[in-house]
Amino acid sequence: MGGALAFVIRVSVVAVSLWVATLVVDGIDVAAGDTSSQVLTLLGVALIFGLVNAVLKPIIKVVGCPFYVLTLGLFGLVVNALLFLLVGFIADGLGLPFTVGGFGAAFVGAIVVAVVGFVLHFVIPDRLDRR
Repeated sequence: MGGALAFVIRVSVVAVSLWVATLVVDGIDVAAGDTSSQVLTLLGVALIFGLVNAVLKPIIKVVGCPFYVLTLGLFGLVVNALLFLLVGFIADGLGLPFTVGGFGAAFVGAIVVAVVGFVLHFVIPDRLDRR
């Protein structure tokens, strides 16, 4: 039960972070009509976000290691923006009304999601959010 609760909390944190990104960043939108549709869309996108980060990010880090070292980690910002764009593309392909308007919106959106996620994980007690 503890593992399932931690998973739900992590997905919820990403969904809230994505919601904040839709409020703060021009070009990131949830076009769902009512509130419940928006919540379901954000939860679906959060699941996609988690899958993309779990599968592709480790591969990219290994392959792109020289670029991370060469740019002192700034290459990671570009990778996160491209992964954010990919999440928007996959969500659109699955029929979820979530759009990312371009690289600039994805770049800022990835930063917002990371910062909000960090703050929320900091606030949530460790006994609930076992990472």
